[in-house]
Amino acid sequence: MKLSITLPDDWHLHLRDGDLLRSVVPHSASQFGRGIVMPNLKLPITTTAEAVAYRDAILKELPAGSDFTPLMTLYLTDTTTPNEIKLAKFRIKVGPPSDSFNFREELVN
Repeated sequence: MKLSITLPDDWHLHLRDGDLLRSVVPHSASQFGRGIVMPNLKLPITTTAEAVAYRDAILKELPAGSDFTPLMTLYLTDTTTPNEIKLAKFRIKVGPPSDSFNFREELVN
């Protein structure tokens, strides 16, 4: 039996903004079909509106003809409302604060 993965997914894609975004997105798009985006920005993506804006920035940097799909994440905080989570029609990464998001803010119970 032979298994061929023709276009894998990146399940933990670190992206930034500016020049780094412009250089990483085309490379990732040439290797992967989709990527779960871990935005390493100065401030985390905490709202659906921010995720949509960042997704648009990613899509703008794709090479012509690319079918790459960025799967967006939200950074959940103490002020994230259930309605915000319902509003987000993206994959949501849930986890403790970490350097994965390049932002450290402790959640309180």
